[in-house]
Amino acid sequence: MRIERGGADELDESALLRRIVGGDRSAFQALYRAYFSRLARFLDRMTRDVPLIEEVINDTMLVVWQKADTFDGSCKLSTWIFGIAYRQGLKALRGADAPLEPQDDQCGDAAAEPEHAMAAHQLRQGVSRALDALPVEQRVVVSLTYYHGMAYQEIADTMGCPVNTVKTRMFHARQKLKGMLSDHMEEMQ
Repeated sequence: MRIERGGADELDESALLRRIVGGDRSAFQALYRAYFSRLARFLDRMTRDVPLIEEVINDTMLVVWQKADTFDGSCKLSTWIFGIAYRQGLKALRGADAPLEPQDDQCGDAAAEPEHAMAAHQLRQGVSRALDALPVEQRVVVSLTYYHGMAYQEIADTMGCPVNTVKTRMFHARQKLKGMLSDHMEEMQ
């Protein structure tokens, strides 16, 4: 069973959650598979540590398994799960004793001209470094908005803060990114 965001697929997720409340392990496995890659992308932007990401996903899904009966439907299921992942990620970051190192993206278009491929790679690295330089709350807002397509209200629900706080974090993140990326663009010229 493939689960996508929104519409009828949200209903499938709700059905899975009801089955999880009843102790259905196959429903839990389906939900776990449906969310693993989405949570991994989200947590990668937050932690940049693959073993920690896997641990946080497992901790998140354990909470989903144990607390499935507490989901009250006041937000989307995905918002509830991302909120759990966010809190688990913050908890893991507080407990981490090693500095976080950014990972280079290894993607590229082999058919592209070398100059374009190199410029695209440098731009990706610059954006990644700029995002990594943001405070974690701002980085999470940017990630949830641009990489996960969440609206500000969903982000506020996920992070447990008012919508205006999300807007403020996005404003400051954009200002910082603008400054950092303009410096990067000048270096490339």
